[in-house]
Amino acid sequence: MTHLTVGITTRNRPAALHRCLASLHILAPLAPRIVLFDDSSDQPVSHVAAAITPGVTIIRDEHHVGYIVGRNRLMKDAATPYVLLLDDDAVVLSLASVQEAMAVLDRDAAVAAVGFAQAEQDGSPWPERMQPGRGSQPAYVSAYIGFAHLLRRDAFLRLGGYRESFVFYGEEKDFCVRALDAGMRVVYLPAALVGHIPDVGGRSATRYVRFAIRNDCLHSLYNEPWPVVALSLPLRLWRYRRMKVSSGAAGGGLRWIVGELRRTLPDVRRHRHAISWRTFREWRRLGRTIVPYRMADA
Repeated sequence: MTHLTVGITTRNRPAALHRCLASLHILAPLAPRIVLFDDSSDQPVSHVAAAITPGVTIIRDEHHVGYIVGRNRLMKDAATPYVLLLDDDAVVLSLASVQEAMAVLDRDAAVAAVGFAQAEQDGSPWPERMQPGRGSQPAYVSAYIGFAHLLRRDAFLRLGGYRESFVFYGEEKDFCVRALDAGMRVVYLPAALVGHIPDVGGRSATRYVRFAIRNDCLHSLYNEPWPVVALSLPLRLWRYRRMKVSSGAAGGGLRWIVGELRRTLPDVRRHRHAISWRTFREWRRLGRTIVPYRMADA
């Protein structure tokens, strides 16, 4: 019986999806179940999937609900202890990387998720500043990067999964801080490389910047102690102008962000659960320092 589901979210990027699916043959010894979430692609992805991966399961939504909703549905649909979630522009480079991540979850019940390192398709790692953590050895980190991550399914569901009000971007950080507050950890494996070949399809600098700031603010409102919210919210909003200029995004976003925060406040009131000060301090420590993870300590 397989212990692994591979879940992929996709929308209107058939070439990237083809490359991602083709890379999964390397995982054949694990006999994973492969599931696609097709977020209302203009051309259903069934023809792409069937040509490369016979037997793949496809979940299609006709309403363009977004990849965060898709990831939650993939996690609920999975029946395996571990789920490897991939963006459609990811490429699995080695069986060993996934096996190492599964070994971490096997040996340490306090680890909720394992993050992989970003690499080019030829296996060359991206610069350290673009990775989930620093250093060349396994380490505890504050959060992983969602392009490729291995989740412990029961912990994910118990913690409520990804927050769908985020719509786009930042849901990983929000989940990881909740996991930390529940006494669980995230491990980053810098030698476990997964290719990330960003596809321009569906990408927008304007959308990215607006949602990055919006969701940073929501992360604070949902999770941080009120004194931190009072200090950090103005700083997060101030960052919008700098990000807009550096990315070349269109203007007018600050009004949109404030309007979105007002619209989401009822959900914040219902679901806000402030983390402890102890968690807040540990979260900041993990983001600033290298905290080694040793398999022998598990």
